[in-house]
Amino acid sequence: MDGSLVISGPESPWFNMAADETLLQLAHDYGRLVLRLYRWDRPAVSFGYFQSYDAIANLTPVRPLVRRLTGGGLVSHVADWTYSLALPAEHRWYQLKARESYQWVHQWVDRSLQSLGLATSLAARPMSDGPGQCFLGAEQDDVLLRGAKVAGAAQRRTRSGLLIQGSIQIPGSMIQTHRQAWEVAMRSSAPDIVWSELKLDGALREAIERLATSKYAAEAFLKRR
Repeated sequence: MDGSLVISGPESPWFNMAADETLLQLAHDYGRLVLRLYRWDRPAVSFGYFQSYDAIANLTPVRPLVRRLTGGGLVSHVADWTYSLALPAEHRWYQLKARESYQWVHQWVDRSLQSLGLATSLAARPMSDGPGQCFLGAEQDDVLLRGAKVAGAAQRRTRSGLLIQGSIQIPGSMIQTHRQAWEVAMRSSAPDIVWSELKLDGALREAIERLATSKYAAEAFLKRR
């Protein structure tokens, strides 16, 4: 199975969200899976498409806030490893039910973390959390380390494909020292995928920047709820 791999340097919160949406369309156009491993150029908080801006603004002092295309809750991007996965509608994994695709991607993440020597596992059942906050508690099949959630994700399914956006938050210094090792582990832990590199440059970058400005940095989208 072929897949496109994007390794992104630090980008703005608005660019990051626009890139993920653009790659969802690109996955549809290419007819192949696209995995993006990326960073943030400043502390930020992303929140789910269906959440209230005012409710989120009252939960965290971190700014800026940026609305995701996917669902889910508040996620702090102060110190995390972030990825997105875009699948075209004809991909066999697109046919999975939401619970199955959530479990599948976290099995992949779990393998990558275990290859770094972490004794992670998937949550067998939901754990109580803070309302609207992704990492206070856990959903079934989130990734746990010593009983606490360290990886979660949110999904958005459209007619053209499936977008999954995930965050990994390992406590301690490992989040700074093992970033590159994790990127290698995500590639090597993929289920039978042959990767080719995709760069966000030229016309593709220009399209992402336009979407970042017109949609994700616009107050109308940020405060739509």
